[in-house]
Amino acid sequence: MKPVYLDNNATTAVAPEVLDVMLPYFKDLYGNPSSMHTFGGQLHRQVEEARAKVAALIGADPEEIIFTSCGTESDNTAIMSAVELQPGKRHIVTTRVEHPAVLSFCRHLARKGHRVTYLPVDHLGRLDRDAFRKTVDDETAVVSVMYANNETGVIFPVAELGQVLRERKVLFHIDAVQAVGKLPLNVKELPVDMLSLSGHKLHAVKGVGVLYVRRGTRFSPYIIGGHQEHGRRAGTENVASIIGLGKACEIARAHLREEEDRVSRLRDRLEQTLLAHCPDTQINGDPTSRLPNTTNLSFRYVEGEAILLRLNEHGICASSGSACTSGSLEPSHVLRAMGIPFTAIHGSIRFSLSRYTSEADIDTVIKVMPPIIRELRALSPYGREAIGQL
Repeated sequence: MKPVYLDNNATTAVAPEVLDVMLPYFKDLYGNPSSMHTFGGQLHRQVEEARAKVAALIGADPEEIIFTSCGTESDNTAIMSAVELQPGKRHIVTTRVEHPAVLSFCRHLARKGHRVTYLPVDHLGRLDRDAFRKTVDDETAVVSVMYANNETGVIFPVAELGQVLRERKVLFHIDAVQAVGKLPLNVKELPVDMLSLSGHKLHAVKGVGVLYVRRGTRFSPYIIGGHQEHGRRAGTENVASIIGLGKACEIARAHLREEEDRVSRLRDRLEQTLLAHCPDTQINGDPTSRLPNTTNLSFRYVEGEAILLRLNEHGICASSGSACTSGSLEPSHVLRAMGIPFTAIHGSIRFSLSRYTSEADIDTVIKVMPPIIRELRALSPYGREAIGQL
């Protein structure tokens, strides 16, 4: 049975075109791009071509692109660089709804004596702008926020935040892992100093990411060793994955309009139908300012894990939150920060689509989801009480 895959914020299918361009670098073109001989050295040019394709997707210059192993490394590197280069500034600002790649690293720095402020969000997951303006001070080394939330899809006003920080001469890093390839993004117009992205979120392979560092921004490498990436990230280049990422970015750039239009229409049809046929269901997050592929729904009186198990029986892949915290029994820190009631948090499901999602996929979910919710509520004492009131 072919799965109905609606967990694309966790990871995406590798595009066939990406796999095709990667294969020669596992077999015939296996040299080291740092080698003096032609066999290895020829790969340097192809890595640089991939760098240019990545840069084009986000409006950067190629020399501003640093290849890393993943989004987490890019996030960690950006924050660590900012604090290491400004030892007199011990304050870091982030939000309560960040990905663990940022939250856990900020907690790590807090244990080492840094002061960290976690900005609140409102009930729709929108950033508290007043708290942001009051929090940034002369000791702030860096502000790190996500462009779009991985659980709810809510988009933060990064252009507005960046303008404030530019006026105050404070470094600004954005985790754009979920936004790149789904939203138009131009760093020449966006007042950010550093930006992270991850290959496997836009139909490239796992194990490759990027850190954009604006020209002129002081930078301290996180991984030290060889001269690779112009001395900014040591380690022999992951050539095949870099080539694949370049192709994925080229394809994403060509499909941005489709991501915004066709995928968002599929998302809306799924969402509106489930809301209509599953009483006591709510959207979590701002319904007007979010990623085109993401919906987070809470089905009251049932457990999200039970819903996922039933969906899995029908070959449907979804999520109850971030893939990096799915092994935890703790409810979503994002939904808790939004003040969502626990009765709704525990029944929350995230559906995240991609350009490979079909009308038939949505039809399948629409068909099986309402009966699943009715059956599970019938097994719950709270659900039986709610059903009796309908």
